[in-house]
Amino acid sequence: MNKRRVAWVLGIAMIATLGSTGCVSKKMFRKNVEETDQRVSGVESGVETNEKRITDLSNETDKKISDVNSKAEKAVEIGNTAINKADTAQQTADKAMKGKLLWSVTLSNDNVKFSFDQASVPDDAKAILDDLANKVKAMDRAVYLEVQGHTDNIGSPEYNMQLGEERAMAVRRYLNEQDGIPLHAISVISYGETKPVADNSTPDGRSKNRRVVVQVLE
Repeated sequence: MNKRRVAWVLGIAMIATLGSTGCVSKKMFRKNVEETDQRVSGVESGVETNEKRITDLSNETDKKISDVNSKAEKAVEIGNTAINKADTAQQTADKAMKGKLLWSVTLSNDNVKFSFDQASVPDDAKAILDDLANKVKAMDRAVYLEVQGHTDNIGSPEYNMQLGEERAMAVRRYLNEQDGIPLHAISVISYGETKPVADNSTPDGRSKNRRVVVQVLE
């Protein structure tokens, strides 16, 4: 309701009240209207002040939320950058450690036979390993060997990972004990069934996947 109308309504009501006891002067009426108008103005001013405070508080809250979101996004960006740098550093370190591949020898059913569920070095693989060791020892620079064990997909992934490691370890022991290659120059890694070279759905494919790869690296 308009504050002027409120004042007039209250004034009229006062006149009606005072009318029962006598006449009211114009001066008193005007005074009552002005006092009522002042009170109404005070209430409106208080409401406007509260509305301004609420608006200011809302704006301040929105700004703080925006600042928090901005800081969180920046933290995520910094974290992702750090992860990417760490991955790059790890890849660089891996390449540096691995060195340049000179050549590799694969012991599989094409030339030797790793029997199903067996980890020992087959007899027909020994001549291949002896030849590799003689070439390594005849080189005029330091190299090292990485022996990789692979399996078919028969059995659990965990079992095949263990079997691949056992096959690679058997080759490592042979190269050390029979051919004199120092153990510190031979590393072993198992890939289990994760890197097949043939289809595991056929017997021939599975036999090709049962293999050990020996890489000669600078």
